[in-house]
Amino acid sequence: MFFRILYFAFRIYCFLFRPVRMGVRTMMIQDDRVWLVRQTYMGGWFMPGGGVKRGETLDQAARREAKEETGAELGDLKLLGAYTNLTEWKTDHNVVFICHEFEFTGKPDSEIAELRAFSLNELPENLWLGHRLRLEEYKSGAVAQFGEW
Repeated sequence: MFFRILYFAFRIYCFLFRPVRMGVRTMMIQDDRVWLVRQTYMGGWFMPGGGVKRGETLDQAARREAKEETGAELGDLKLLGAYTNLTEWKTDHNVVFICHEFEFTGKPDSEIAELRAFSLNELPENLWLGHRLRLEEYKSGAVAQFGEW
């Protein structure tokens, strides 16, 4: 419940101040399966990720968010692309990485309701659209690019 209230407050903040934010997402893929998270405060499935903190590099943010949301330590990261989301009164820039080498060394934090691996050919129906589009690009062999989330 706490995270739902916090998320609602964030949406009010976005409406009032129209922030520009930078975030990261990581496609954690092994054996043609992608690891996705379901949050406690929003419906649907997402690639692990979140906001970049002040003084943090993009790859540091991706590693921190993956550790917090999945309990995994990431190996080599590769850039898929950078995408912009202009919905809900904000401007979000999402940098998406791909990681094939990772190991689960901990547990997800309390923000995460569920962590699950899905076949790349059988993604969940309630996977958020931007995440689905990025996974489809990955499956088609797309290289680093940019566009709308």
